[in-house]
Amino acid sequence: MAPDGQIAAPNVYDAEPIPLAARDEIERLLTSGDLFRYTAPEGAPVALLEQEFADLLGARYALAVASCSAALFLSLKALDLPRGARVLIPAFTFAAVPSAVVHADCVPVLVEVGSNYRVDMADFEAKLHDAQAVMISHMRGHTSDMDAIMALCDARQIPVIEDAAHSLGTTWNGRNIGTIGKVGCFSFQSYKLVNAGEGGILITDDPEIAARAVIMSGAYESNWKKHPGMQNSYMLWQNKLPLYNMRMQNLSAAVIRPQLPLVAERVAKGRFNHDHVAAQLNACDWIDVPPPLAPELRAPDSIQFNLTGDWTDSEALEFQHQAKRRGVHVQVFGLSEGNARAFWNWQFLGDQPDLPHTRAMLMRACDVRLPTRLTRDDLDYIANAIVDAAMAAKT
Repeated sequence: MAPDGQIAAPNVYDAEPIPLAARDEIERLLTSGDLFRYTAPEGAPVALLEQEFADLLGARYALAVASCSAALFLSLKALDLPRGARVLIPAFTFAAVPSAVVHADCVPVLVEVGSNYRVDMADFEAKLHDAQAVMISHMRGHTSDMDAIMALCDARQIPVIEDAAHSLGTTWNGRNIGTIGKVGCFSFQSYKLVNAGEGGILITDDPEIAARAVIMSGAYESNWKKHPGMQNSYMLWQNKLPLYNMRMQNLSAAVIRPQLPLVAERVAKGRFNHDHVAAQLNACDWIDVPPPLAPELRAPDSIQFNLTGDWTDSEALEFQHQAKRRGVHVQVFGLSEGNARAFWNWQFLGDQPDLPHTRAMLMRACDVRLPTRLTRDDLDYIANAIVDAAMAAKT
């Protein structure tokens, strides 16, 4: 309760809490000093996490690393692409995605994204002819048309990497996101469904990709022997690939492992939270929450919506201000200074063709966190504050 007796705005900034079950294992590791994943001959927390995560998603292999960015980078390197390979990515993503492509000595090719936050398939197909790989970001958990994407890429034998940082628990036609392309990459950064502060993991069914990624992640000398399976592949690649040292350490795995059994519950709560708020926002004439595609069952921990109708930039900024006055932080992607999700701020890419459809979407697309711990009263407060802010900005 606020000091004046009014209901306080809910706190949406805290990350998911770390389960108590992690604390004993953390204490054991701290006491032993056994923090390096390759110290133990077998059964290290990172190795156990890899097996548990692969089982959870239904993949053959998993490799835990320092971040999702590291997973994306290693995935590209493991594909053994030539220097300068063109990699298609959605123009609506986080700056770390094109950065991973640049880091892997490849060239990002930005593809238009529509007002529903998903890849524009006409632009995708037009730019696919000279691509050597595709990295699809399921940005903020919004799944592009994976049936169409895979059909086009499979016909041309172009490998697809899924950036599933926001999509742990999402399914497409009943298949887990991250298992549709050659490689799926996930994040354990604080504001993701599973919170380790930092950390990432990649999954694949391809033993050669897995073996190359393991070695390049930093499995030096014979440490690859501590990864089960793929022994023939490891022997082929040992000492022939650079070591980038992107390993995960045991403390991170100890924080992550107790959260994996909570994923299903968090997904269900996140979906309820999103849909509850979306129903109220869609009742406002000035706001639209795009629906999921038919094959998509989402696992959201935030909500995105568009300001619809005739909004000026100044009115959209006033909407942000009005929401903030009510205690709710709304980010209009294209109007937030230096936003790392606005493609025109990726100056490290040099001059890029303009993407008018993506630009128009970002100038009116809004973002609000909805952690799974929120109560129904919290959700109603957020929805009412957003609607009230929109009405105030337009009157």
